[in-house]
Amino acid sequence: CVFTPEAVHVHVRPSGAEQQQHRHKYHPAAPLPKPTANTTQHTHTHTHTHTHTHSSSLRERERERMAGAVNGVEAAQGGAAAAIRHRTVEANGIAMHVAESGPEDGPAVLFLHGFPELWYSWRHQMAHLAARGYRCVAPDLRGYGGTEAPADVASYTAFHVVGDAVALLDALGIGKVFVVGHDWGAIIAWYLCLFRPDRVTALVNTSVAFMRHVFIRAGAAAVKTTDYFNQAYGPTYYICRFQEPGVAEKEFAPAHARHLMTRILSDRFSERAAGKEPKDGGDDADVALPPWLTEADIDYFAAAFEKTGFTGAINYYRNMDRNWELAAPWADAKVTVPTKFIVGDGDLTYHYAGIQDYLHKGGLKADVPLLEELVVVPGAGHFIQQERAQEVSDHIHDFIAKF
Repeated sequence: CVFTPEAVHVHVRPSGAEQQQHRHKYHPAAPLPKPTANTTQHTHTHTHTHTHTHSSSLRERERERMAGAVNGVEAAQGGAAAAIRHRTVEANGIAMHVAESGPEDGPAVLFLHGFPELWYSWRHQMAHLAARGYRCVAPDLRGYGGTEAPADVASYTAFHVVGDAVALLDALGIGKVFVVGHDWGAIIAWYLCLFRPDRVTALVNTSVAFMRHVFIRAGAAAVKTTDYFNQAYGPTYYICRFQEPGVAEKEFAPAHARHLMTRILSDRFSERAAGKEPKDGGDDADVALPPWLTEADIDYFAAAFEKTGFTGAINYYRNMDRNWELAAPWADAKVTVPTKFIVGDGDLTYHYAGIQDYLHKGGLKADVPLLEELVVVPGAGHFIQQERAQEVSDHIHDFIAKF
């Protein structure tokens, strides 16, 4: 089903039970497995900002680390997976690993991944859109995968990540793009559209809605982002726990990356799971993979985080209050690009206090006046672009094909 605020277009989609997901056997190769050859299914985008520089020796070591991660992917690729191209681009003072597909002269789509993910989360959408003539660009965000991870916690603000996205587009010679975001990628995409709407043709965001009061300080009575989540879910909620240095790093030890990624990606992020503390590393044999994930998918994510750890990814959460403060000049600004928003009804983000009224009773439409479609996917969880790859890919293509 698609639920829309007033003046928003309405669609009806088959339920998840009617959308059979295809599975594909991977053939992993050290150190990272190849992307699936069944990548002709799904699409998504995302954006980010800012700068950081290292000494030349640090930069060389960082390049070697990134090359090791990416080379494992390229060595393992074959068949349809070989359509994914990898390179490192200097942008906004950091070296960014970028995955690309499709013709370089096609309309560009920028995919922005969430936590704790990689460009790989968009593998299905990249193949789907590339086959339809689009140029797909999916970076590892700063602190993730093959992209540099600045040591300074304050280097992970939304302004830094949006800056990364804009600088990446400049480096690739791309003027305007379609943006597709998920989770943190969606948050960055909302900020990108606020800060630089001139670079965005249209936006497809998933999972995380534009929650102005959470993202932007507006008025003397405004509540800080972390205080909002603490009041709603208590101090054990993961966003609250992540604020204390060392606590999250202990829970998210690189040695436990496979267990963590298995549990996180398999978790439906339902309301029931809110506030639960993750277990320390251990046996994940009791965690059954959903049909849309393979062991090779887990291998890919785990290998990357075993190399990099999770600190860079967690630092995004440690800047939520800083983002809230710095974005105050945009307190009354609206997102003024054509937008489609997609969320699963089993996603925790769809069960935040007041969010459904905000989405369905005109709040999102007021903040995003060019909102054209609001899609709620029955039975879908948090990692919707992977869980419902074909459905999400179709939604993305149907929307951006209008422009």
